[in-house]
Amino acid sequence: MPASTRRAAVIGGNRIPFARANGAYSRASNLDMLTATLDGLVARFGLAGERLGEVVAGAVLKHSRDFNLTREAVLGSRLNPGTAAYDIQQACGTGLEATIAVANKIALGQIESGVAGGVDTASDAPIALNDDLRRVLVRLNAAKTPVDRLKLVGQLRPGQIVPEIPQNSEPRTGLSMGEHAARTALEWGIGRAEQDELTAASHQHLAAAYDRGFFDDLVTPYLKLTRDNNLRPDSSVEKLGKLKPVFGKGPDATMTAGNSTPLTDGSALVLLGSDEWAAEHRLPVLAHVVDSETAGVDYVHGPDGLLTAPVYAVPRLLARNGLTLQDFDLYEIHEAFASQVLATQKAWEDPRFAKERLGLDAPLGSIDLTKLNVAGSSLAAGHPFAATGGRIVATLAKLLRERAVEEKKDQRGLISICAAGGQGVVAILEAKA
Repeated sequence: MPASTRRAAVIGGNRIPFARANGAYSRASNLDMLTATLDGLVARFGLAGERLGEVVAGAVLKHSRDFNLTREAVLGSRLNPGTAAYDIQQACGTGLEATIAVANKIALGQIESGVAGGVDTASDAPIALNDDLRRVLVRLNAAKTPVDRLKLVGQLRPGQIVPEIPQNSEPRTGLSMGEHAARTALEWGIGRAEQDELTAASHQHLAAAYDRGFFDDLVTPYLKLTRDNNLRPDSSVEKLGKLKPVFGKGPDATMTAGNSTPLTDGSALVLLGSDEWAAEHRLPVLAHVVDSETAGVDYVHGPDGLLTAPVYAVPRLLARNGLTLQDFDLYEIHEAFASQVLATQKAWEDPRFAKERLGLDAPLGSIDLTKLNVAGSSLAAGHPFAATGGRIVATLAKLLRERAVEEKKDQRGLISICAAGGQGVVAILEAKA
């Protein structure tokens, strides 16, 4: 093992515009999108024929044919085929977890460069066979004579030919992510107006970022899309206020299709490397990966909500690095739902929660909302599950670098991503002036 470690550099990123499910990318597979995103990254940074340390990515919704998805994307790209690759999956935290995996190997000196991220298509979600039909087909494939095959076909019944459609629900509760989030919103008293305000701000921030050219070197057009097609630049609290609730029940229901992120298709990747590798290739360094933390909560039997694990991960990350929640210049809190972002903030501000659940003497306190998701986030861009981490890491690294140059001082950013299964992945990035 090396005597010392080093911080991995975020050199840049690339993603394709995110698209609402069953829309512009309805005929594109995970492999199509990931390969296109990788080739866009290769072109942007002049990496054709280059052998990188490794490529790590994944998908939450994946066909069995994609058992080696990331490696197949590498083989279909213009990278040197000697670049190793593997898949990773931690639900909505996949892209950030992939970034951490590559950054850690760079930090240890095991590799000099790598690509991390993810892809997901809700349009091409795998549909499994009914278990009874699957067993008959396996036996049919093994049958040695036509008579044996005919006997097996004769055993089939209409009820066996019903596929298992993917469900957007947690296996242990049967509740959708939105239904879980509605419970948390009710518990923390998150109002409709504040959710719609956060949603409108996300759309306006993302639109402004596109208009000033911020995404020109982060997004590659794909299948005629040049911008995320979920984006509504004219979104307002008034327009969002006209939508009917879709999660929760009765007069307390506050979550609508507007203040909840829709099912989305897309892919995003980040290029990481050592400072030495970046300099050798004459590539700029946007920021460095400082540290990360993960957490899980027992949302099935315990008191915590499905999407609240980052509330626990961030205090541990702060303590290890000697920081407070206010020691950041920018915050990126993934917007699975507006209510989940607001509930996360309220939990950090609550003295009783801090003492009884986090084991702290005092709450973490508030964050400056003018520093939150300043270039928009998932409510506006969309949320292809495994792709969100790559989008956020690349966006935050570039934002930090811009501010470091403008203000002539180092900048620090916090990433917080909630994930299915009661999990959370959080990280710190820093940019030098």
